[in-house]
Order: sequence, then C-alpha cells, then structure tokens
Amino acid sequence: MPLRSDWSQRSCSMARGLDILGDPWSILVLREVFFGNGRFDAMKSRLEVADSVLTKRLAGLVESGLLAKKAYDDGGRTRQEYVLTPKGEDALPVLNAVTIWAEKHLPAPSDQAHLYVIHTGCGEPTTSADTCTRCGERLTAANTSWHSRSRSEQPIPLSTAAREGTAA
Repeated sequence: MPLRSDWSQRSCSMARGLDILGDPWSILVLREVFFGNGRFDAMKSRLEVADSVLTKRLAGLVESGLLAKKAYDDGGRTRQEYVLTPKGEDALPVLNAVTIWAEKHLPAPSDQAHLYVIHTGCGEPTTSADTCTRCGERLTAANTSWHSRSRSEQPIPLSTAAREGTAA
C-alpha cells in the first residue's frame, strides 16, 4: 500500500501541484539546491536525513523534472550533483511563500532560526513571494537571496537553473 495517494491526475491544479511539492522533504531538498548545496552528502548532512529518504526524494524531483543530475569529478571518480531545471526554478515562489508565512505566523526557537527573502536588486527583505514589496520588481532566483543567519551573516544568492550550453 502506498504511503500516500497519487494526485497527479486530479482535476484540481492545487492537488496536482501538491503531488510534487506537498512533501516536506522535497521542499527542504529544493531549499538546499537553491542554496547551492546539490551534492548528496552535503544535503544529507544539512538535512539530517536518512539515505533512503533523501534518495527517494531526489529521484522523485528528477523524475518530475524539477532537478537534473550533473556530473562532477571529486578528484577520484565522477559523481553526480543535483541542479535546478527551469521547472524547478519556477518553484521559488512556493518556497518563498512558505518561508514568509512561517516568519509571520510561527515563533522561531532562536535568533539564528530565521530565513528572510531578500530582493538583491534593492537589497531589501520582501513580504511577497513573487514581487519585491519595496520596489515592485518580480522576484526570480537570479535576483533573490535568502538570509539565514544559521548559514551566513550575509544573504546568500540563490542558485539558478542550469541552462543548456551554460554552467550551472
């Protein structure tokens, strides 16, 4: 018996979207890749997740077309890292919305436990998932940073989708 229902063929767009983006581990995996953390061991360490759980979520995100595998040489052998696809990059407003909602409505356990969405164009935090509330510019992975003081004192620019013929 499957752990959850397959909603991929539902008539409701929200249900179809949740079929892919409704799993917390999948959202957290995407967060790591947006932070530029696309290697299995680095994700496993940061997420504190079992190999089997991470492997399953990565496979699902690749199968759904949100992530792609990219070969890299670790000095001894060729390994795979995960990079965003344009479809995966388009999920940014969903991750931003969850973050902004949580910052507004849920208490943080410490001062280090905040994540802010920053529009790098004007350098200001935003309270909108897809548009800068300060200057009105549309937010994209290329012009957005996330500021997590548990990772860095400065906002971290987000990774963008690997485009054919360009570096990731």
